Amino acid sequence: MAVKWIGGHSSSVLCLNVNKEGLVASGAERGELTLWDGGGTPAGQLQLPKADDVTSVVFSPQCPTRLYTSHGETISLLDVRSLKEPVEHFHINEEEINCLAVNETDSFLAAADDSGAIKIMDLEKKKVIRSLRHSNICSSVVFRPQRPQSLVSCGLDMQVMLWNLQKARPLWTTNLQECETDGPQSAGQFFNPPLAHSLSVASCGNVFGCGAQDGKVRIFRVTGSRFEQELEFQGHRMGVSQVLFMPEAYWLLTGGNDGKILLWDVSSDVGKLQKSPAKSLQRRKAQTPASTRKNEKLTKVASDEHDRILPKLTIEHGEKVNWILCTEIKGSKRVLVADQSSSVSLYLLPEP
Repeated sequence: MAVKWIGGHSSSVLCLNVNKEGLVASGAERGELTLWDGGGTPAGQLQLPKADDVTSVVFSPQCPTRLYTSHGETISLLDVRSLKEPVEHFHINEEEINCLAVNETDSFLAAADDSGAIKIMDLEKKKVIRSLRHSNICSSVVFRPQRPQSLVSCGLDMQVMLWNLQKARPLWTTNLQECETDGPQSAGQFFNPPLAHSLSVASCGNVFGCGAQDGKVRIFRVTGSRFEQELEFQGHRMGVSQVLFMPEAYWLLTGGNDGKILLWDVSSDVGKLQKSPAKSLQRRKAQTPASTRKNEKLTKVASDEHDRILPKLTIEHGEKVNWILCTEIKGSKRVLVADQSSSVSLYLLPEP
């Protein structure tokens, strides 16, 4: 049974984030922003200007009192010690922002919007240094751990892209529809195309997951300036709205429009390949053709992976999932879920 955090919102909760001290932020429709302590008591509430939906909330990795929020076309910087008026507003996007990301050195912020643009702001200079682009709505953007100038993005153009901030063009692009394997499942793609909704990068920085409208989860591995699909599996009957790598190596949470939350362990499939940094992997590939053949084999059998990989845990949440978050509360890992309701749900997770 879920524990419910109530009293923080009157509208549907859209996004969640947690800082290093365990303070949880939630954003909802109509400009509602709430801070929660670990016990589920609202620790602060704010009504943002214009009552635009709060679509993303991100704490600074370096300064846990700094909270970036997106509402409409605006980014607001808040100080959680005094949750009153925003400290600063930034107007760098022309259309509604869907996702914010801050790199681990707190030097760059990325804001992805409905036009397909990803605006990169230098947080020290407070100006846009790059404008990256998808051909349709950009739904998710995330910086890679240990690589503060590298990020991945995805969108409703079915594209997944790898970027480096030194270049305005993507280093590597994959079209999820073109990745589809031949077979019975391909026929349904015309009606249920793999529009990409969510991304999450594992703590190693070299493995990331993507959730799409076709109900599938795809796992990619970055080597140098490109990435390859390692795995593809399906556990949701409808679109995968959220994917989230847990801090443990290659445990993945997914949330779907079917109201399910699933926990996956993909460590046996990708973990063995990720014990070295990207450069070491490149050297190893060059020295051992057998590993290259193995990687090619993995890609070829990706179409069969969804038959073999099964979720370790299934949570029948019952509501369309808007956001998922994993944090430790009272010594135990919990998954926090935002859905169509005005409450936040909590579930206890088993230890890996």
